[in-house]
This record gives sequence, structure tokens and C-alpha cells, in this order.
Amino acid sequence: MANKRTLKHAINLICAELFAEAVAASLYGNEKNQENADAVLHSIIRLESNYISRISHVEPGMKASRYFKDLRENFTKEADEIIDNINNL
Repeated sequence: MANKRTLKHAINLICAELFAEAVAASLYGNEKNQENADAVLHSIIRLESNYISRISHVEPGMKASRYFKDLRENFTKEADEIIDNINNL
């Protein structure tokens, strides 16, 4: 398990890259659907704030290693969904 600071840094970098890709896709994409682009941008911001706040507070009754493994898996799953949404812009 990486330390919390490294995990937070990785989440911030991934979300920043997703945000930049979403902005680029909304500006330079073929279709101009601003509502979908705004929804994707909001979901990236919610994703980042949700997971950053969850890193500092391990769920009671759960081993830390299991908690962080689940956290990484869930983050990856949600990031993949956002990537699919960006590709559909």
C-alpha cells in the first residue's frame, strides 16, 4: 500500500488529466452539447473530492489494506466510466 500522500497525489493527477481531456473534447469535438460536457466536468470534480476525502478516514471495522484496495478499485471503475463519457462527447 502506498502512503496516503502518494495516493492523494495520484488521484489529483488522474483527475486533472481527465478534466483537461473533457475540456478539450467539449471544445474541439464534432457536436456541441454543453450540458453533457458540464455533467462530465462536474462528475470529475465530485470524483476527486469524494476520493480525496475518503483517503483520510478509513472505515471503522475494516482493515486498512482491504479498505485502500477497495478504494483504488472503485476509483478505477468510476474513472473508466468517466473516460467512456468523455469519448462520447
